[in-house]
Amino acid sequence: MFDITELKSKKLFELQEIARLSGLKKCTQLRKNELLEKIISIFNNKKTSEHRENSLKKGFKMRKNTESKNSFSENKSINDRKKSISQEHLKISNSKLSEEPTKIQKKHKNFYNWKKNDKFETQNIHGIEVGSQKTSSNKYRTPEYEFEGIIISEGVLEIMPENYGFLRSSDFNYLSSPDDIYVSQSQIRLFGMKTGDTIRGEVRPPKNGEKYFPLIKILEINGRSPSFVRDRDSFEHLTPLFPNEKFKLAERNATLSTRIVDLFTPIGKGQRGMIVAPPKTGKTTLLKEIANAIAANHPEVYLIILLIDERPEEVTDMQRNVRGEVIASTFDEPADRHVKVANIVLQKAKRMVECSHDVVILLDSITRLARAYNTVSPASGKVLSGGVDANALHRPKRFFGAARNIENGGSLSIIATAMIDTGSKMDEVIFEEFKGTGNKELQLDRKIANKRIYPAIDLVSSSTRKDDLLLDSNTLQRMWILRKHLSDMNPVEAMEFLRSRMARTQNNEEFLISMNG
Repeated sequence: MFDITELKSKKLFELQEIARLSGLKKCTQLRKNELLEKIISIFNNKKTSEHRENSLKKGFKMRKNTESKNSFSENKSINDRKKSISQEHLKISNSKLSEEPTKIQKKHKNFYNWKKNDKFETQNIHGIEVGSQKTSSNKYRTPEYEFEGIIISEGVLEIMPENYGFLRSSDFNYLSSPDDIYVSQSQIRLFGMKTGDTIRGEVRPPKNGEKYFPLIKILEINGRSPSFVRDRDSFEHLTPLFPNEKFKLAERNATLSTRIVDLFTPIGKGQRGMIVAPPKTGKTTLLKEIANAIAANHPEVYLIILLIDERPEEVTDMQRNVRGEVIASTFDEPADRHVKVANIVLQKAKRMVECSHDVVILLDSITRLARAYNTVSPASGKVLSGGVDANALHRPKRFFGAARNIENGGSLSIIATAMIDTGSKMDEVIFEEFKGTGNKELQLDRKIANKRIYPAIDLVSSSTRKDDLLLDSNTLQRMWILRKHLSDMNPVEAMEFLRSRMARTQNNEEFLISMNG
């Protein structure tokens, strides 16, 4: 039989199974309380029927026993009866807490087993084995299932001011989302984690009272073991060098644009480059071709395309046509969202460089990012021409200045587009502030683009600093000769001449050899 309190502690599906095997029909349509009353009534009916049968059997046995018994039971003395009564009273008084009344003992035969054994036992009720917790504290608890180690997830850590953190998902551009994973303060302190760390680990579903999926075991941090990351050097303490290893843009997935860029303005690991362009000169298309060339020829490089204040259709085009991570904040989003997305992307890139990875960020555009910082930054009281706050350009300069080649380590390359000739005085001020910070400049010309000649590159004005570290001596000597020859032409003639000559050759090596003729 079953105790009422134990029945109440059961789940609804367990009660439905008990009711079904007890002969109750349409048990799935009843609520838990109604189903409980039905089961109790069925058990009570069965108890009364069993009690009647037992009483009839006992009466039949008693008749037989009375006929065969001797008459000494009738001649018992009164003193013996008093002694037995007093002994019974003593037994009852000595077992107040350890024993229950005899009526409850008859109803619940397994009561003492339930009291003594603090284990999970099963009872058979009408052919059903039902488990119950035997301790008084866990009497109403259901067994908890453990899902630890089943789910493995990955995200970028963002540490809150309270020193705990969340793993942000790239599907939501590293902003707060339902996919966030909670990271405890002790885990952050134990492994020396920082904002921007890419963490891969095991998570479990939230328990009662928990809102997020917690991280229970860390497998990798930035693609490295946690023990390696704990002893890393900070990004600010790493030694920056000039770029000395060139990205190969003229091999697989090469276009005419990437071949020209590879010769005239080569990009090295750790480059800080700017693509200076008026509107409608094809800067976004050029950025896309550079991204595809880097992804095809350098699979070891982690490529991030950061689109700030761009059109949504261009974001979709980048996501579908570029083999890299595209993080975007479109023009219909507020300025603080632009700033937050750019900051978390920069922190992620820094953490990967600390772990000796090569990272490339293609930013479109740094002018709009500086505008967003100018909107968000508090007023300092000093305003430059064009409405730019004096302190507003410090943070975008820190973003652009983070690009560097690390000695005996990784590299962070940033290629950003800057807009000019937009009619805005603010854009001119922003460009002038960033003009001397880069070590590569690629200028696009509106006159060339108006003639539908792409890429619309001003070859004479475009160059890379310390390109002798990126090009071999033979290529460097031929490029000097070519630049002298093109300097006598205007930008449109120079681009038309170079396009016609390079279109006849398959690669840059063949083009340089053809210069002899």
